[in-house]
Amino acid sequence: MFHKSRIYPIILIIVLFAVWKYRESGKLRVVSLSGTTMGTTYSIKYLSKDGTGYQQEVDSLLLVFNQSLSTYIPNSEISRFNRDTVFYFKLPFFLPVLEESKRVYVATDGAFDPTVMPLVRAWGFGSDQSQIPDSTIIDSLLQFVGFDKISFDSKMVTKSKPGVELDFSAVAKGYGVDVIGTWLADHGINNYFIEIGGEVKCKGVNNKGQPWRIGIEDPTHEINNRAAKAIVELQNRAMATSGNYRNYYVVDSLWYSHTIDPATGFPIRHALLSATVFADDCITADAYATAFMVAGVEKARQMIEENPGIGGFLIYRDKTGKLRTFTSREAGDIQILNDSGSK
Repeated sequence: MFHKSRIYPIILIIVLFAVWKYRESGKLRVVSLSGTTMGTTYSIKYLSKDGTGYQQEVDSLLLVFNQSLSTYIPNSEISRFNRDTVFYFKLPFFLPVLEESKRVYVATDGAFDPTVMPLVRAWGFGSDQSQIPDSTIIDSLLQFVGFDKISFDSKMVTKSKPGVELDFSAVAKGYGVDVIGTWLADHGINNYFIEIGGEVKCKGVNNKGQPWRIGIEDPTHEINNRAAKAIVELQNRAMATSGNYRNYYVVDSLWYSHTIDPATGFPIRHALLSATVFADDCITADAYATAFMVAGVEKARQMIEENPGIGGFLIYRDKTGKLRTFTSREAGDIQILNDSGSK
């Protein structure tokens, strides 16, 4: 027969073990996925009760996504439309990008325009490398530029004249982030971080119960010496950064940016080095980040003021060449690192 003084410690141990087991069962595991897509890399982290990995499902989803929107795939939906005049939608990705593109095109007075494809190719930033075009070539291509030359409904998209082409590289990564986020949410994932080529969307919190912390790259550092210019906490929001400090080339001492101004047909040349945009979804952030790089500092600030749901963090040089930053109210709390010129 057990003595009571011996039974109580045993019961206490059992209770403590049960409490520990219960707490452990309620903990969320961190699952990490990574891979390549759209000519870049992706990284995904999410919290899961059972630790289920969705690597194969995510890769399959991105494969179908690219089959719709990648101009580097000859038989993708967008490539087929660029060769033809009319295209009837087969996959669910083409139409939402057209709808968002039209909305941002109108809101930015054409600064964001995915019909710049002929100009991108002419300047050598597309799949076909080309010589630097002269002004007569640019003038001849401008007749094919303008999103008002695109018409669409729920079933099909058409162009007003042959030669008009679409290039969604300025929004595809952002939209891909949104698509994966929706898929994870549909599968019960309420806390996640998704990044494709620098475009990010976060939901919920990380494994420490805190908002996800994201770095914004310093555009003045070389690619082999990357450093963060700022840190931002992101929760239930998306962000995208566009800049001209990586994708450019120099010919005869002239610097050519990959961002083409749809109005002139020439690469932009102004003081704005990078634009980070915050929005509820990543496709919107991605589109506005491109529009800001086309528009420049002052017009970008004006667009931010005219769109209450958009936050912006701009890095630029002033007239003296000094590095400056601008942070809008909607951008949230951004910690700028080693910057005496912020304002």
